[in-house]
Amino acid sequence: MNKYQEELCGDHVETIKTKEGMIVVLSDGLGSGVKANILATLTSKIAITMLKEGASIEETISTIANTLPECQVRKLAYSTFTIVEIKETGEVYMVEYDNPPVFYYRKGEAFPLRKTKRTINNKVIYESNFKMRVGDTLVMISDGVVHAGVGMTLNLGWQWEHIDQYLKDLVRIEQEAPMIARDLLGVCENLYDSRPGDDTTVVAIKLQERTYLDLFTGPPKNKTSDHVMIEKIQEARGKVILCGGTTANIVAREIEETITIDLKNYNAKVPPMGYMEGIDLVTEGLLTLNATKEILSRYLEDKEKGLSVVRIGGLDGASRLAKMLVEDSTHITFWVGQAINPAHQNPDFPANFNLKNTVVKDVVNILVAIGKEVEVHQM
Repeated sequence: MNKYQEELCGDHVETIKTKEGMIVVLSDGLGSGVKANILATLTSKIAITMLKEGASIEETISTIANTLPECQVRKLAYSTFTIVEIKETGEVYMVEYDNPPVFYYRKGEAFPLRKTKRTINNKVIYESNFKMRVGDTLVMISDGVVHAGVGMTLNLGWQWEHIDQYLKDLVRIEQEAPMIARDLLGVCENLYDSRPGDDTTVVAIKLQERTYLDLFTGPPKNKTSDHVMIEKIQEARGKVILCGGTTANIVAREIEETITIDLKNYNAKVPPMGYMEGIDLVTEGLLTLNATKEILSRYLEDKEKGLSVVRIGGLDGASRLAKMLVEDSTHITFWVGQAINPAHQNPDFPANFNLKNTVVKDVVNILVAIGKEVEVHQM
């Protein structure tokens, strides 16, 4: 959340994937508005770029210190930050500099972290090395969270201990990291009476097992390859989605199941979906994929603007598909049949009505930008 009446946020979050895992940096620039935004953005960009290239924390902090000198008026640091490096094995290296301490939970209880105090370039930092387990949650905040409600609903603001207790209760009932962050931000907004007195940022990180989703759209180019599609469905390690009437009919025929059409949950843009035993979602093809692309585009736009993530609602096929792609999977595989659908060659179709391969490509690009691991195979 931006400080009240400021167009730019003085906090900045940067994330990047590495060969071994990912790096997350939360930086809080001095002051607010444009100046703070530039300071926070530069700090996080320098930190994440140098660490990804293998620089040491000493080199990184030295570069930040030399690039952004301290405020000569208030003699305060240009920017505070928290850096978290996570490997896929769960091993974590964390550096905290003047941001509020992180919150860490295991099995719904606060889990203490051992921190080592060090001085680098006259900056006192705290380093931690620990191993996250599946289900563990780590929450990083800027000081706007601690200050929420100062002089308004609370005299001294929301103290770290109170936030800790709130998060402890929250992680026991909320399993998804984006929703934990959104919930905490929502409480801060209420304490500020929707007029934040400081830039306020929450980053929630949760370690979970990989979850897989296979989406099949369009029949194979050669009818003799129908059995290949069935084999891929049977080999799927997670959820299976069928997009397209022909695709669904081929699968229903091959596995000897029937398709039940849902005539309640659809609208003018999205045709009815269906149900089939052994398949997690059955939808119409091109229209539904186009509508899904629109939903995902709005989701990504909000994410890139730094807006708090909102659950994807709706009961129609496109909403259900978008929700499964975003919330139910980390690794997604598209199986795109190359058989030509005569209907898609109709010259009377609107000019902006994208053909299947183009739509799939657009959806894939959006999912990658959101942070999903995506593969595409043609059949």
